[in-house]
Amino acid sequence: MPTARELRPLPVPPGERAPTVLPALRRALDGDGPALLPVDAAGPDDDVLRALGAGTPLEPGEDDPADPTALVIATSGSTGTPKGVLLPAAALRASATATHRHLGGPGRWLLAMPAHHVAGIQVLVRSLVAGTDPVAVDTAGGFRPDRFAAAAERCLADPGRHYTALVPTQLRRLLDDGGAGLAALRAFDAVLLGGAATPPALRERAAAAGVRVVTTYGMSETAGGCVYDGTPLDGVRVHVEAAADGSGPVALSGPTLARGYRRGSGASPFRDGWFRTGDLGRLADGRLEVLGRADDVIITGGVNVAPVLVERILAEHPGVREVCVLGVDDPEWGQAVVAAVVPADPAAPPPVAELRAAVRDRAGAAGAPKRVEFLAELPLRGPGKPDRRALRATLGR
Repeated sequence: MPTARELRPLPVPPGERAPTVLPALRRALDGDGPALLPVDAAGPDDDVLRALGAGTPLEPGEDDPADPTALVIATSGSTGTPKGVLLPAAALRASATATHRHLGGPGRWLLAMPAHHVAGIQVLVRSLVAGTDPVAVDTAGGFRPDRFAAAAERCLADPGRHYTALVPTQLRRLLDDGGAGLAALRAFDAVLLGGAATPPALRERAAAAGVRVVTTYGMSETAGGCVYDGTPLDGVRVHVEAAADGSGPVALSGPTLARGYRRGSGASPFRDGWFRTGDLGRLADGRLEVLGRADDVIITGGVNVAPVLVERILAEHPGVREVCVLGVDDPEWGQAVVAAVVPADPAAPPPVAELRAAVRDRAGAAGAPKRVEFLAELPLRGPGKPDRRALRATLGR
């Protein structure tokens, strides 16, 4: 019987040095060596390393000689419990190939987010598949438009097609700053935008500025984004168990799907070749609209409210820079709708009455926030998702 392959940590340096992991990543994709667990070289999480068994062999069912597990991506999802997503080499390559086909062909990539998360590591995988050398942004001290511009200049110097991937917060900063960063962004053939819900107003603003944005939906379990601008990539299938209003739980299938979870136990969302995402959505003319996590739905006074729909309305107000909506326990309503708002001008936040009225007029009285809290910034987790658990701990009073 062959010896089981080891799961070995892959410390990924931040910023410009991230591409130094490319040789190890190439070997993992070729099955020549251990499976890799990407971690932040600046401070690996010991709890994650222990929970996922870094330095120990892969267990039965976690590998296949014909299609080796190349990466194990650590994710806590919305629960906070560490899980390791087993990504076979074939799934990673299928994702990269389908992305290039959708965008118009292979190109050179600019890495602008941490490469120990799936969105960042996939920029490196796509570069390997395309046979191009990626360029990485210097992110020491955080994302800065001037550093993005400097890295983009190096990336764009080569002929051919050029791509990058951002989270909405990064796009918003580039749009707000204008100047060289925004000018560079306009030169990319496509800017993948994912990691968190994209407010329609932000996308419209980017389009007006000449930025070619492609919104993505996916997760570690699907090797990153697998639905672009609502359309599944080649080979990807989407199913929505629709209720009377046309919305329901979203399930995904296809060649980009993970093998399962490292040391998986209990009920699995992987069944019969499908991954049950835990998200709600609806299909219209073959296009998927994601309505947010099922467990984020707020039940207030017996009425279900989807936070993402309230967020979209609030984000259209000119006085709102960023927003996150969540439900907090309330003795009268069961849950109360609370909006955490980052104002466009901290010295002149938008009138709360205007925000409530906008939601009430378009989404009904139940969705109107019972409370609006103005914050300097939203707490984030992963590559750029609002940290709802941290917000709930702060606002659930």
